Amino acid sequence: MKAVSIIVPCYNEQATVGLLLEALYAQTYPRQHLEVVIADGMSTDCTRKEIAGFKEAHPGLRVRVVDNAKRTIPAGLNRAIEATEGDYIVRLDAHASPYADYVERCVSELEAGRGDNVGGIWEIQPGEQTWQARSIAAAAAHPLGAGDARYRVGGEPQAVDTVPFGAFHRSLIERIGAFDESLLSNEDYEFNARVRKAGGTVWLNPAIRSKYFARRSFGELTRQYWRYGYWKARMLRRYPETFRWRQLSGFFVLSFFVFGILALRIPAAGWLLAIEAGLYSLALLAAGIQEAFRKRDLALLWGVPLAIAIMHLTWGAAFLWSLVASILRL
Repeated sequence: MKAVSIIVPCYNEQATVGLLLEALYAQTYPRQHLEVVIADGMSTDCTRKEIAGFKEAHPGLRVRVVDNAKRTIPAGLNRAIEATEGDYIVRLDAHASPYADYVERCVSELEAGRGDNVGGIWEIQPGEQTWQARSIAAAAAHPLGAGDARYRVGGEPQAVDTVPFGAFHRSLIERIGAFDESLLSNEDYEFNARVRKAGGTVWLNPAIRSKYFARRSFGELTRQYWRYGYWKARMLRRYPETFRWRQLSGFFVLSFFVFGILALRIPAAGWLLAIEAGLYSLALLAAGIQEAFRKRDLALLWGVPLAIAIMHLTWGAAFLWSLVASILRL
């Protein structure tokens, strides 16, 4: 049986790292063939204390911590990979809790030759039980917020553009290189773009599942989606062929700006802005009503529209700013 190395970038995750480690301890894949390497970005909370406590209570699972002095996700992934020994590498996140058969299913898909990098579905959970956290989790899983990202909305087993937590043979790194440390976000998508460019397949099987704990507040969500949008633009400059319709929110934000400026001189532009804003507001309200009814949670009526609007507008504004900054070389 092949050895599997689980790599985890981590920074200030004392609230969730224990849940991840407990889920890894419960994996159906034989524990003696597993190792966990956590690349910690010099956490300032009790993350390392949580990990040390878990190791003491669960000596049957090999867990190691390596320093990630750069404190970025791709650098953490690479430092973790460098410290691994397994034939297969499974990339996970300290915000995640994989199902018990997660590793076993990943290895099975790889050995069946279905993909060079395989992964599954996120079941997005609230980061805590506040109305904001519940709204963010619902918005992140809603098609209006997630677009057609299969790892969020599901579907049949199929080849896809990307998976959030990939599993791959060590030889893939030798073939296409490690994670790009010049990108501070979108590192998974960029990695998978290279997989596909090299003739490989990124494979999603919805039976491979993990719980993912979304951001806890609108402030955290704003920072997350600003980072996503900014670095997505940088990534797309290298791989323009990977552009997808769900990434049009940058131009959606631009249209608001352009119509707003034109409305100062051209009344028709003001009407177009009002129509666009009205239709968008109706779509957001429909999503809020749908989620509030489905989950029987009244707070989602206004929380989901707010969360989706933050996701769209922040991502779009950051995307545009990144393009402008690249042109002006800021």
